[in-house]
Parts: sequence; structure tokens; C-alpha cells
Amino acid sequence: MPLFAPLRMPFKRRLQTLAVLTWISAIVVSLTLFFFLCTYKYLWPLVIAYLTWVLMFDKAPERGGRRIQWLRNRRLWRHFAEYYPMTLIKEGDLDPSKNYIFGYHPHGIISMGAFCTFGTEGLNFSKRFPGIKPRLMTLQNNFNIPFYRDYILAHGCASVSRQSCEYSLRSGPGNSIVIVVGGAQESLASKPGTLDLTLKKRLGFIKLALVTGASLVPTLAFGENDLYEIFSNNRTSKTYRFQQLVKKTFGFTLPMFNGRGIFQYEYGLLPRRKPVYIVIGKPIHVEKVEGSPTSEQLHELQKLYIDAVLAIWERYKDKYAAGRTQELRIIE
Repeated sequence: MPLFAPLRMPFKRRLQTLAVLTWISAIVVSLTLFFFLCTYKYLWPLVIAYLTWVLMFDKAPERGGRRIQWLRNRRLWRHFAEYYPMTLIKEGDLDPSKNYIFGYHPHGIISMGAFCTFGTEGLNFSKRFPGIKPRLMTLQNNFNIPFYRDYILAHGCASVSRQSCEYSLRSGPGNSIVIVVGGAQESLASKPGTLDLTLKKRLGFIKLALVTGASLVPTLAFGENDLYEIFSNNRTSKTYRFQQLVKKTFGFTLPMFNGRGIFQYEYGLLPRRKPVYIVIGKPIHVEKVEGSPTSEQLHELQKLYIDAVLAIWERYKDKYAAGRTQELRIIE
């Protein structure tokens, strides 16, 4: 592969790169705009009013987001999906009279597949699963970033807190949530050619399913870990310990990674053009329990869920992960 992108490039590919750049740069653009507005004193009353509203009155992150459908439907997100490209594989229908908890695996570096599938209509989720209204749950910290918070709220994102998840699941038929189960810890294992999942320790979404009676839907993204190169860290290294400290303090961390640039292919923050196949499995129906679930109930349902994830891997690994360097592992 040449180092630099050709000068003569189909316009469609330029649009695809622009679409991905729009998402990748959203935080930087939002903060830049906010601080730029702060440089004008006559705008300070508006800035103060906005921050007051955000900090004291706006409950949208805990109330299922503030979805604006035309933003989710923009042609931009079709270009986003075509960049890699991404493909949605549907294993079964979902009853719109029920509620669902989608467990997305793996986290990858930035969970590109999760956003494209559930935060936009880039893969026509609403047409493939009519009546299902997914909300992509993310860290509360993301809703503390001016303007960016409003951007992701408009795409149907909401806080991953327990109260927020329960509110969304109890907001009527079809209302569903998406949790990237492995979280920040799993992102540190996002090595190309591998699929190491942090799942054994994750019982929160299992308990949520039992408490609300929402069905579990395992979702496995083949290729998510191939979008970036990662500089592996030994668990005894100072870098790894620093990343763990950041995660403990702020709730998130990022591995040392490398992608590609806008005009060259070797270095940068853009993901590499690698195919991603998002397999949405058949639902695991859950009976609602009264009171607090027992340890036995939690681990029994967790085993069913893990078995379903492993079954998806076995069905599709030779087709969508032919270049893998190892088999799927559940490491934590």
C-alpha cells in the first residue's frame, strides 16, 4: 500500500472519509467552538445560561436522550458505513412489543460499529428491526462536554447509569438499550486479529435484564479490533498501570494506538479501511424476577449469554475472521 493517498480519488471515497472525520473530530470541534464563543464578552450571558441549563436542569442523559431522527437519517452516515465498509447481519426478528438489552462486543478503540449501527441509520437498523428504538448508552462524562453532549443526545445516546437504563427500558414497548459491555478495560486488549472479551466480571447488565424482564441480544462485531493498530502493554509496565489509574479516576482510558491520516495511510487518528461485520444474534428471553436476583440466577443467565456469544463466533469466524491470529477468548 502506498504511503500517501492518490491525488485522483473518487469523490465518493472523499465523502466517506469526511463522514468518519466528522465523528472522530466531534469532541475537538465542540470544545473549540465553545471556547471560541467564550472569547466574546457579549456572549457570556448566553454561555452562562447554557451551562446553567446543562448543569442544573437538563435531565435528557438520564431520560433516554433527545433523539432527532433526521440527524440519524442523514446521508452522511451511509458514507460512514461505506468507508470500512460495515455490514449488518440479522439472525432473527425482534418483537416490537418487548424491550431489549443489546450487548455489543468488542469495545474496540472507539466502538465505531456500535455508533454506526445504533446511533445512526447508516445500516438501516430501523428498517431491519421495525418498532425497536435503541439507545446507545455511554459514560456520563461524555455529557459534561459542551455541545458534544447535545450532538450525541440528538443521535439517541444516553447515560449508562442504572437509573438511566431502567428509565429507557420502562418507557414503553420497543424501547431498548445498547451497552458496550467490555468498557474501557476491554479497549486495552483491542489488538488486530484477536477478540479478547471482558465479560466474566460483567454482571450489571445481566441483573438489569432480570430486574426489568428485558430480553438480552448478543451482538458481535467481527473486525472492530482491526480498525487500529495498538501498542501492546505488559500488565506489569508503567504505561499499563498509568492507564488503569486513569480508568479508575475518570471512568475511561485509551490504549496507545495508531490509525491512518486524511492524506496518508500510515499514521493518524482515522480508522483503517477494514470491513466490519456486526452480527445481531437471536434474543435470549428473560423472565422478570421480583426483588433482587440471587447469585445463582445471575450466573445462570450470564452463562446462557456467554454461550450465545460463543455460538455466534463459531458460526461466523471462518467467514468474517478468516485472518484471525487466535480464537475468541474471554479473559476477564
